[in-house]
Amino acid sequence: MLNTTDELLEQAGRTILFTAARPDIVMEKGQGMYLWDTDGKKYLDFIGGWAVNCLGHCPGVIADALNRQASMLINASPAFYNRPMIEFAKLLTDISCFDRVFFSSTGAEANEGAVKLARKYGAKFLGGAYEIVTAVNGFHGRTLAMMSATGKKHWEDLFKPKLPGFVHVPFNDTDAAAAAVNENTCAIMIEPVQGEGGVNLADDGYIAGLRRLCDEKGILLIFDEVQTGIGRTGKMFAYQHYGIEPDIMTLAKGIGGGFPLSAMLAKEKLNIFDPGDQGGTYTGQPLAMAVGLAVVREVLAKDLPGRAAIMGEYIIERLKELSEKYPLRNIRGRGLLIAFDLPDASGEKVVSACLDEGLILNSPRPATIRLMPPLTVMKQHVDDMLDILSRVLGKIY
Repeated sequence: MLNTTDELLEQAGRTILFTAARPDIVMEKGQGMYLWDTDGKKYLDFIGGWAVNCLGHCPGVIADALNRQASMLINASPAFYNRPMIEFAKLLTDISCFDRVFFSSTGAEANEGAVKLARKYGAKFLGGAYEIVTAVNGFHGRTLAMMSATGKKHWEDLFKPKLPGFVHVPFNDTDAAAAAVNENTCAIMIEPVQGEGGVNLADDGYIAGLRRLCDEKGILLIFDEVQTGIGRTGKMFAYQHYGIEPDIMTLAKGIGGGFPLSAMLAKEKLNIFDPGDQGGTYTGQPLAMAVGLAVVREVLAKDLPGRAAIMGEYIIERLKELSEKYPLRNIRGRGLLIAFDLPDASGEKVVSACLDEGLILNSPRPATIRLMPPLTVMKQHVDDMLDILSRVLGKIY
């Protein structure tokens, strides 16, 4: 039995494959907006498990759903339907513009499914077209195909050879997207807000232009809403801000509230897979389906998208007040996906200092700080966050 934090960290150093520079902290429990480590230190969490814990930490609705479903059916294999799978698919299609759902476990897996479906469409209806246009500074996941789709400069030389068939163009540039479309193009795939890219919002005209371009060329528009979906931006889905409908949408993160779950939603015209084209051991797994159903019902019942819009406005207002004292720049966001820039590349320094003070933030780029708290965040949590941030900024600047 490993009893102390030092013992746990020593064991982690010997057995866990290194992939990230983690702080010397071991998280042990969570409740609402807070996490506690194995030394009993309390942290105010403003990254929400990486935009995952939309209902906060350890919400009762998830625990109850898991307990109920685990006592009835844990896994029947993907060869069979199960009740929560059907009920959840109905709910998602009822509240969106889509007709069909494929369930998976991660955002990257959902995005892989979207790419497969787009290429199937290209093979059937576009003479074998297979290329997909994506955006520079986008992020679509860490599988080899999704790293190929992602427009990160520093990933270009990783794990070569990359999967061909992805063309990266500047974000918010309709002309660049149009110039990249040719007879080999089957789809355009974007995030309506680039989360990992630093919270870059797609312009209304850009989205309208992409929809028009796709319609003119007979190609598909794919929205990666892994980070923006399930109320994060102030509407249930970010596409609803733009007055258009994508052909395919992917969801993850908030859809499971912390349980591994993702989904790809598509229009009826894209119900074109043949048996064996797509699948997965855990697709439609009953535990995940029960959790997703409970999470989305709670988000709807509590109008958490509306709450995200209100609280997002409050956070941006308070950050603008703070910018009168400290050099915060380009305060931006939509709903509870918010970022601001620092005057220099001190993002990790600010994040580390805040962590020492019991506040969890994120720096997706060297000079950027990102906030993505649970949708249940309250004004007092925001005020507490800003008190800590102000103290830290005062020491650094």
